[in-house]
Amino acid sequence: MNERLSILTVHAHPDDEASKGAPTLAKYSREGIHTVLVCCTGGEEGDLNNPALKEPGQPFHNLEGDAAKRLLAALRPQELAASAAVIGFSHVEMLGYRDSGMPESPANAHPESFHQADIDEATGRLVRVIREHRPQVMITYGDDQRGYPHPDHLKVHDISVLAFDRAGDEEWYPEHGAAWQPLKLYYSVWSRARLTAVHEALIRLRGSSPYDEKWFDRPNLDQRITTRLQIGDFLWARSGALRAHKTQVDEREPFWFGLSDAELAEVYPYEDWVLARSLVPGTRRDDEVEDDMFAGIRSAARR
Repeated sequence: MNERLSILTVHAHPDDEASKGAPTLAKYSREGIHTVLVCCTGGEEGDLNNPALKEPGQPFHNLEGDAAKRLLAALRPQELAASAAVIGFSHVEMLGYRDSGMPESPANAHPESFHQADIDEATGRLVRVIREHRPQVMITYGDDQRGYPHPDHLKVHDISVLAFDRAGDEEWYPEHGAAWQPLKLYYSVWSRARLTAVHEALIRLRGSSPYDEKWFDRPNLDQRITTRLQIGDFLWARSGALRAHKTQVDEREPFWFGLSDAELAEVYPYEDWVLARSLVPGTRRDDEVEDDMFAGIRSAARR
């Protein structure tokens, strides 16, 4: 194997790349690994979540309804570009679908929405990107999304799993380039251990926490975690990327910034992942927690 090392992560909307895995991708980018972000929609159905932008002199002052919606849709790709630059992505690919909105909302029925996209056609778009950038490692959303069953997140999972297999099969999508088989597929996971550590630190250091019972009622998937990366030195990527999404993130909100990067690194300096598929033989035992998504791949690349 003499291919460059490459990793590709698939997300639903602008800002997902900031909240899910930014330190991990920044870490690999700093190592010289080719990092690719695929964003499936433009985030058109998002809300303005930063009240500071409605203050006098700010872009959304006195804007309501369709005018505010149009401005938001225009700003979100710019915010994505700024976020990707902070994290250090080598390439950003927009898959070209429209945001489907929340479950059962009118946006779900929009003919250009990701929710309405033909599954084979959408998978083909992702296969094209995989074959162009030839990642050994792919990251996507998990198969258990009971905690946040957004239609676009569900579809990200569906097309990613199909694309992992089909990208290496020359009979699928021959118009999208030569077959390329990724070697590992990882799922992102909302770690209960991290949630608990951050919650307890916020109470200890700030006196309160935004994580109420509904957060702890979410399914605990920690028993599925196979991979834990040390990213304490890369938390600046998370905070910087989140701040780039000014329409979506309120810097005064403790949900995002209740702890400083240094405090978070002290409390929980990890990102957790689930290795869902591996075509690399003998890379980990069932009782072993990986500390590198390229385990078993780096050694092959050196041979």
